[in-house]
Amino acid sequence: MTRLLEQAFDTVSNLPDAEQDDLARVMLQLAGVDQPPLQLTAEEEADLAEADAEIARGELATAQEVRAVWAKHGL
Repeated sequence: MTRLLEQAFDTVSNLPDAEQDDLARVMLQLAGVDQPPLQLTAEEEADLAEADAEIARGELATAQEVRAVWAKHGL
């Protein structure tokens, strides 16, 4: 194992379990290992349906709103 990968594992091991699982799925996908599709909760399904409806109505974030979110997360 490379030092960088070892550092990544050490860092990720301190995250909450759900975040560790999300990152593990991404790593496995990148390595070519098929992963079962995620099952959305009823609340997540409703949120996704509302987001689709907002897109259909043309209710999209402005560039300024997107930049604000990026800035909030240090991106």
